[in-house]
Amino acid sequence: MTLHEGLLLARLVFGLVMAAHGAQKLFGWFGGYGIAGTGGFFESIGFRPGRLFAAAAGSGEFAGGLLVALGFLGPIGPALMLSVMIVAAVSVHWGHLFATNNGIEVPLLYGTAATALALIGPGAYSLDALLGIGSIWTPVAKWAVLAVAIAAALVNLGLRRAPQVSTVH
Repeated sequence: MTLHEGLLLARLVFGLVMAAHGAQKLFGWFGGYGIAGTGGFFESIGFRPGRLFAAAAGSGEFAGGLLVALGFLGPIGPALMLSVMIVAAVSVHWGHLFATNNGIEVPLLYGTAATALALIGPGAYSLDALLGIGSIWTPVAKWAVLAVAIAAALVNLGLRRAPQVSTVH
């Protein structure tokens, strides 16, 4: 297998699984809870209005995953994935490492893979290559897109409020 075939395989697996994860939030597909159910969970961890944050997270995962799978628009898809994974790691999975304890393992792996794909580029078997637009993604442009994604994640985390505690006895 060559470098480009390896990149295609990585992009397809990471991208399509991330898009499916987003579809769980957005549409309730693949055993997901849809916007309403996911929004309720988001509210419980301090993201209000929950439906808005659920739609943003689901859209980032869905669109980011599809862009990665297609190899389209260089680092933008990976950056969307990275941003959502930072928020997930800090707000839901912090405190443990492994997934068996709801730790940061999965968002850490997705975020790292997304960052690597953003920096390496989508390879020869991609829409960027087919359309001849891969060369616009210079190293500086790639890092700038990733910096925006990290900043967006930090803003999102900054908007998080303390979870509401029920006072009903």
